[in-house]
Amino acid sequence: MAIYKNFFVLLLILILTLPNSSYAVLKIDITQGKSEPIRIATPAFVGPDSFNSSLGARITSVIDNNLNRSGLFNIVNKGSYIQNITGINTIPEFSGWKNIRSQALLIGYVESEGDGRIKVQFRLWDVLTGKQTLAKSFRATAQGWRRVGHLISDAIYEYLTGEKGYFDTRIVYVSETGDPRRKIKRLAIMDQDGANNIFLTSGRALVLTPRFDPTMQRLIYLSYRTRLPSVNIYNLSTGREEILGQLPGMSFAPRFSNDGTKAIFSISINGNSDIYSMDLATRRVKKLTSHPGIDTSPSYSPDDSQITFNSDREGTQQLYVMNADGSNVKRISYGNGRYATPVWSPRGDLIAFTKMAGGKFYIGVMKPDGSGERMLTSSYLDEGPTWSPNGRVIIFSRKTPGYGGMAGKTFLYSVDITGYNLRKIGTATEASDPAWSPLLSK
Repeated sequence: MAIYKNFFVLLLILILTLPNSSYAVLKIDITQGKSEPIRIATPAFVGPDSFNSSLGARITSVIDNNLNRSGLFNIVNKGSYIQNITGINTIPEFSGWKNIRSQALLIGYVESEGDGRIKVQFRLWDVLTGKQTLAKSFRATAQGWRRVGHLISDAIYEYLTGEKGYFDTRIVYVSETGDPRRKIKRLAIMDQDGANNIFLTSGRALVLTPRFDPTMQRLIYLSYRTRLPSVNIYNLSTGREEILGQLPGMSFAPRFSNDGTKAIFSISINGNSDIYSMDLATRRVKKLTSHPGIDTSPSYSPDDSQITFNSDREGTQQLYVMNADGSNVKRISYGNGRYATPVWSPRGDLIAFTKMAGGKFYIGVMKPDGSGERMLTSSYLDEGPTWSPNGRVIIFSRKTPGYGGMAGKTFLYSVDITGYNLRKIGTATEASDPAWSPLLSK
């Protein structure tokens, strides 16, 4: 099953050289704890006919949703717009846009080409200076209009924040349906905004903790399709599933290395769990920890030189960091409570984790040396953080408490690393165990 055939539709990107771009002053300082959102006006992209104008309106809606959900932008009420945008070369009436307190203005144009593709152009204007700051042109199939919206969102985000965006990405998760006592759990994948949801597995076997490889062509996850729970790999291009070799004992909590050459996971033998790595080319397995405690949930640093994991080797569940070969193990968590599911930020500056303390669950972050611990969320049950590819946003699963004999429900949420902008993510079913892909266009 070619999962990505409808998503990798971008055929050409043209970056236009702008003579006035050096004068732009409109930027967001996201080093602050909480940034004031930029007010941006986004008239619907127009076209030469109703078909293209309809596509343009849908592309604009994708951009609006992306920018708004980031928490860094405020889409100006479209009912207040005073200028009719008729084409990509429309010159903004800046006084009118200033009157509605717009700081930025996005203008776009969509037109069909003879080969069945569409060409989408946009211009970003700094309303305060009256200067054009960014312009790009994309060509794609007409079916790829949603992805064009994500690419434009990323371009605007990167220009105004100085960081890579995260909108042209996908999320894999575990879909949960059926009787709460015996839920059917399937692998599912969707765009980061919840669109284009696809179920990958049938639900006949329980699945947990799916993770992407850096090429986004494979998933690694825990499967119960055989008598003994095992680590499996799912090929997104072919739909083929395979068990990751004949491993001793029960294997679980898998991840790929960031260069895609290794898998790391835990193996439980006679009740004792240690961390192992596997060279995916040779399938050679190496034991990295050897301790009577339970060592699990390993995650590589971005350069694959270190590994963070959780262990109860000192009596309670805590976070540790070690070299990739298993040497130089150091404990990094010392707060109250228990710590689990650590995952290294793509930037390398933070480790996200689940914390259990005082009858609540938290999603938190700390530096790799254990300093700077901060809690971002708290609830009845928050767990399983995963990073956006730019290290700015964390997605996790949240379960609500049950009432009146009813079981609680589990859904996905996102939060900024500042602890602000908590949002529920739309999914086709209840959802848990999310993982965020790298950018589809690198």
